[in-house]
Parts: sequence; C-alpha cells; structure tokens
Amino acid sequence: MAFHSDRFSALSRRGKIALQLAMDALLIALSLIGAMVLRLESLAFVDRPGIWGALAIATLVALVGFWGLGLYRAMVRYVTARILIPVGGGALMAAAALYGAGLVLDSGLPRSVPVIFAVFVFLSVGGLRFVAREIFRNPVQLRKQPVIIYGAGNSGRQLANALFHGRDHAPVALVDDDPRLQRLRISGMRVHAPDQIPRLAEATGARIVLLAIPSLSRARRREILEQLEQYRLEIRTIPDMSELITGKARISELRAVSPEDLLGRDPVAPDPGLLARTTAGKVVMVTGAGGSIGSELCRQVLGQKPAALVLFEVSEFALYTIEAELGATAARLGLATRIVPVLGSVQHSRRLEATIRAFGVQTIYHAAAYKHVPLVEENIVEGVRNNIFGTLSLASAARRLGVGNVILISTDKAVRPTNIMGATKRVAELICQAQALESTKTVFSMVRFGNVLGSSGSVIPRFRAQIERGGPVTVTHRDVTRYFMTIPEAAQLVIQAGAMARGGDVFVLDMGEPVRILDLAESMVRLHGLTPYLVDDPGQIQPERGDIPICITGLRKGEKLFEELLIGDNPAPTQHPRIMTASEVTLPLDTLEAALDRLLAACERFDVPEIITILRAMPLGYTPRTGEIPDLLWEAQQASDPIPTPAPEQANREAHA
Repeated sequence: MAFHSDRFSALSRRGKIALQLAMDALLIALSLIGAMVLRLESLAFVDRPGIWGALAIATLVALVGFWGLGLYRAMVRYVTARILIPVGGGALMAAAALYGAGLVLDSGLPRSVPVIFAVFVFLSVGGLRFVAREIFRNPVQLRKQPVIIYGAGNSGRQLANALFHGRDHAPVALVDDDPRLQRLRISGMRVHAPDQIPRLAEATGARIVLLAIPSLSRARRREILEQLEQYRLEIRTIPDMSELITGKARISELRAVSPEDLLGRDPVAPDPGLLARTTAGKVVMVTGAGGSIGSELCRQVLGQKPAALVLFEVSEFALYTIEAELGATAARLGLATRIVPVLGSVQHSRRLEATIRAFGVQTIYHAAAYKHVPLVEENIVEGVRNNIFGTLSLASAARRLGVGNVILISTDKAVRPTNIMGATKRVAELICQAQALESTKTVFSMVRFGNVLGSSGSVIPRFRAQIERGGPVTVTHRDVTRYFMTIPEAAQLVIQAGAMARGGDVFVLDMGEPVRILDLAESMVRLHGLTPYLVDDPGQIQPERGDIPICITGLRKGEKLFEELLIGDNPAPTQHPRIMTASEVTLPLDTLEAALDRLLAACERFDVPEIITILRAMPLGYTPRTGEIPDLLWEAQQASDPIPTPAPEQANREAHA
C-alpha cells in the first residue's frame, strides 16, 4: 500500500484526476452490477444490451456531475464530510440518467434498481475517498511521527485536524481527564483516560504528548506536567490562549514546554489605575530598554498609550531591535505614541540630562545595569562604574530637572550580597533613597525581585540548549535554589509598584516559593522524554545509567546557595497582593557622597582591593564568599609586571578623555 500511495503522490494533478475518473467509472459500473444482482438475485441481465447502454449514459452523466459539483477539485488527502455533497448530487444525477436511459432503450430495468444504484454509487465513490484519506494520513505511509493529544476539547479537535493536514505529526489517540469525554470518539479517535498514556504509547509507537489545553490555569497545567514526567515521553504544547486570540500564533505551532509551564504562577489581574498613573499620556523613559526587563517594560508602557516613549540603550543592536518591534506594534494598534531611540550610556551624565530635557521626560524606569554575577565579579571596576555611578548620574539628573517619578529596578542579590553585582545594586538603592530624602519634586522608588524566566543568561535557556546537545546539563550545587517570575508579570508589577511610591520606597515583589535548580533540571530532561542521572564530576558520565547526565560543577564566583528578598523581617502589605514594602537602612546624601567619592577615586586608580574594602565598610551587609580578588584584569596585572598606578589627577584626565 505504501508503494501505491507513493506512486499516486508522485502523479501530476492531471494524472491524479484521470485516475479518479477511471476509478469512479469502475465503481459506477460495479454499483449497477451490484444493484441488479441484489434485485434479481442472478446474473441473467448480462446479455441485455440496453442495460449497458443505460450504464454508459449514467456513467457519463455522473462523471460530468461530479466534475461540475467540484468533486475533482478537492485533494483526497484533505477531504472532509463536505465531499459527500457533490458525491450525493452526482449519484442522484446518475440514477436519474440510468432510469431515463433505461426507458428510452427499453432495457427492462426494474424500477427499484436506480434507487439501489444511487445508494451504491454514493457509498462506493464517497467511501473510496475516505479510505484513501486514511491511507495518506497513516503515519507509516507519510513517515509522520505519531503523537498523543492531551485535551479533547475544542483546541484538541482543532489541533488534530491541523495535524492530519500537516506533514510532520499524526495524531493517534486523544486523552482527557474529563470522564464525560472518555470513551467518546472525536475526530475519528477514541478518548482515553490519562492513565492509559503508557499503554497507548506502547501500542502506537508515539513518543510525544501534545498538550492542547491553552485555557487551563498554570497550576493545573503544572500538575499535569508532573504526572507526565514519569512516562519518559517528550511533552510539547500549543501556544497560550492569549497568543491564539491575538493571532500571534496558530494552534498548529507546537513548542517545547516553556519555563512558565513549569514555574509560572497564575497571574493576578493588574490594576488598570496603577498601570496608567505614571505612564498614560506621559513622556516615559526606560534605560536599558533593549534588555530582558527593559524591553518588556517598554511593551507594557506602550500599552498604556504614553505621549512618548524614550528608549535609552547603550547597545546599538538591542536598541534597533526594540525600536523596530515597538514601532510595528504602535502602527498595528494605531497608537499616536512617539518612539524615541537614544543611544547612550547611563554613565554619561550630560547625555542623560540632554535627553531628559529635550523630550520633557516625566517618568523613568531605570533598568540599565550589568547583572550577570560571574562577569561582574571578573570586571569589578566596570560593574561599579555602571551600576553605581550610572545610577548616581541618572538620579542626580532626574532630581535637578524635576522628573516626576524614578523607579529603580533592583534585585534580590542586593540583600546581604556575597558578590559585587549585588553590592553595587544595594548601593544603587542607597543612592535613590538618599536622593528621595533631599527631593521635593521627584519621587524615587526601588522594586526588588529575583530571577525572571527567559531573560538573557537565565538558567532555563541554558538547560534547554544543553539537553538538545545531548548533555551534560550543568548545575552549580545540589541545594542551590532561586526565585522565579515571568518577565511580563514582573514588568506589570514594577509599573504598579512605582505608581504607589511616595518617595524612598523599597518595594519587594512576591516571588512565590523558591525553586531547587536541580529539581528544575531533572524535570526539563524528563519532559524531553529522556532520563536524567546525577554525577558529581563530568568524568563520571556513564551513558548506561540514563540519557542525560546532570553534572554538579560547584558554585561560581560570588554565587549564593539561597537568595533573599528582605534585609529585615518587617514587610508591609500594599493595595496589591503581590507587592510589599520594606523598611531598609538609609544613609544621608552627604555621608553617602563621601563614600562614593572614595569609591570613584579607587575606580580611577584601578585599585580593586580598595574598592572591595570600601564596599565592605558601607552598610550593605556585603560579605564575599572568599578572600580572593576575582577581577581578571587585576589577576593578570599581579601575575605580570604591575601596571603603574596613575596619580589621581592623571586618572581624572584619562577618564574625561
């Protein structure tokens, strides 16, 4: 059968139609023979010429009728029940022609034969096409990959039909946890209970389960994924309902299970009043606009219809990308918002001031920062300059020019930091708090949260890439845990938190429960249909133990086992259930500026030990994990002839140059 289906597929369109005409003519002839035998219970009619003349006329009329009604315009592989309309019409025409020709030719045709003949033509011609469709849909014939669909609702039925017409996957079974649907037949397949998945996989050879449950809550979806992990099947899913409704994705666009499916919570509906308070109709600037958080802030702000959206970004490519996306979105939605792309670094105070003054900025979201812990550990001076003095430049410019609101995007790593990145972000918080104490026009606030799913450098894309390469998956420690939140949820909460600020507020987002990274890695491996196994050393990889090794590599420079969101233990609730406020240690601006002056001088001298000493002396709770200095340039200088340290005056001249 595979040979014949391949030969048929290789025919030209005209060849396929000619073959269908020949097959239909044969079926019409057999239908008449069958009708006569059924009526007469013998073959005594074969010697009547009138019968065959009437058959020839009926066949010609039927084929012309089929053609006119569009039967031969339909592709056999994709026929549906609608094909029965032209088949039925052609069968009735053939029966009428048979009856009329029989009278004219005096064939002695029994009156009941045309009726029986019409039924046989309808069943045979229509049935042939459905049989052919099943042959072409057979995964063995098309070399399609058999899959099990989890979800027998509307989405499951649409997915099954889409896959039937596709070339890659062939649905072989439907699964649903609704007892009312079980044992029914939908799209030609019986609906089974979820506990039948192992048996179905073995019987059909399916190694993939497709989740067709886009409207299900994340909590329930996570429960289903946990149940499916044990079956060693690859799990894929269709796009979210929001993407389907907006047309951003089609139901047939399958994807791997996303981090949101594993970790995301059901979002709390945002407060429209809070979202619009500091954004709608205003000139809003986002620093680090091309980054993970910055770009999502831009998308969320654009949805509030600001008068202008200023994208401040040091990376040319990132700025080009986000400007193109936002411009297309604004055009599609018919928004009058002006999109303003500005290349620049937050370390350049004059560039910041010129931008704020030129466009009349009223609200600033400060997301620009170096955030990758190991990189900042190895590039301490640049980390301090960008995260601390970039924030100082921005805060000072905003205060001088009377910007209404400045919201600093902070991190959980600023709480009792063990790394330079966390220490610099805590100093950035102190800067905003100190500016808030001195300002009467500008409202400064900080929003602190943990990891966001899918950000650049996030552990989950790295795990996925490692799994697709065949492993090993690398985890730094067996017990390391992290908080996770989706980027859209984090951005919405940041905007709402900033709208509630009164000045100097430290907002802390409710991140839910911390996640053990080792458990996350094992779940991702299992959801790819593979078996993980744990080794403490890459040299211990033993393929016979499983499919994907998970290697423990040791904590990286500055990395903590556990992250925290609060320095104290006295968070206070706000009007939003997932936003809290914290009372943290502050420093007067003059005291802080004295420490920052010493820090800047140390940066200009490239005195890394002094930088670390100053940070440890500040009220940050900064305690490095080791006494070593991890900065790569410092290490290289100490290993060779030390580079002469310039005098402060020379360093100042070099910095300004």
